[in-house]
Amino acid sequence: MSVLDTKNLSPRLLSFLTAIIIATANALLSLLLEHRWYTPLLVFAATFVVIYWLYYYTLQRFIYRKIKIIYKFIYQTKATKKEEFFYEKILPQKSIEEVSEDVQKWASQRKDEIEVLQANEQFRKEFLMNLAHELRTPIFSVQGYVDTLLGGALTDEAVNVKFLTNASKSIDRLVRLVDDLDEISKLESGKIPLIQETFSIQELIKDVYEELSLKAKEREVQLLFKKGTEGSIFVTADKQKIKQVLVNLVENAIKYGNEGGSITAGCYDTDGKHVYIEVSDDGPGIAEEHLPRIFERFYRADRSRSRTIGGTGLGLAIVKHIIEAHGQTVNVRSKPGVGSSFGFTLDKAKP
Repeated sequence: MSVLDTKNLSPRLLSFLTAIIIATANALLSLLLEHRWYTPLLVFAATFVVIYWLYYYTLQRFIYRKIKIIYKFIYQTKATKKEEFFYEKILPQKSIEEVSEDVQKWASQRKDEIEVLQANEQFRKEFLMNLAHELRTPIFSVQGYVDTLLGGALTDEAVNVKFLTNASKSIDRLVRLVDDLDEISKLESGKIPLIQETFSIQELIKDVYEELSLKAKEREVQLLFKKGTEGSIFVTADKQKIKQVLVNLVENAIKYGNEGGSITAGCYDTDGKHVYIEVSDDGPGIAEEHLPRIFERFYRADRSRSRTIGGTGLGLAIVKHIIEAHGQTVNVRSKPGVGSSFGFTLDKAKP
């Protein structure tokens, strides 16, 4: 590819090539009119200097003044009444190539921002749709029971207590949903301070196991520790918040795991500074396409089964927010037919 075929010539090179062509043409013309050998050289030199600096000055100054409109749009600057002051002080003194790079960078940033906004808008729509669905189910349930009671069933002793009990359960579900939403909002806004303390993570897991033992017994699920990780490892974190994380993970494993299965907790000292805590089950597992979104609010891998089991659909979202509030990470590994493992890191307590 020749130089003239290049699409992105610099102003300096473009000025040089233009000056060479015009100066050469003038020198050849002067040679036809004047046969003295030094005349074409003088014409060539004078023409080259004049054309080069005139062309270069025009490109860099006059055309660049037009480009400043692009800069005002990109950087959202507002010129003062004295245009020269804006040009000299505010507008960066850059070459055409640098301007082109800035425009391309700006366009790329705006494209990324648009993609983020579109993703956020899609997330907002899904969130509102899921929230409406989560609210609609218990509200309609309560409305149905109340309407039935007001329609005459209130005096029917065979059904009135049962209907009131079911209505109460639906109201409890609404309360849990509102509480979980409030919890996430506070975590996102940083309104809930973390109370850091040192404690044994294994002892906390034992407390959670004890608290959920009746639920585990109902489904004949064993609550175990990974062999070799039973010894106490101390961490520094908000004990009550981490307990909530463990309750959510173990409770999910009990509800969605196999009846008669097992849940295993393991704690590992990774690098002397962090401890990795993992809660695993031998349940049905989660399909790979669901894993990237499993921590989103109201996202359910198996919607039909989730509706039957119940829950607010916010448990894993709360887990994610609490762990990230500690400056740590949470992850999931799962394979259909094998089971799922949810893990997160915490700071190891200093000796």
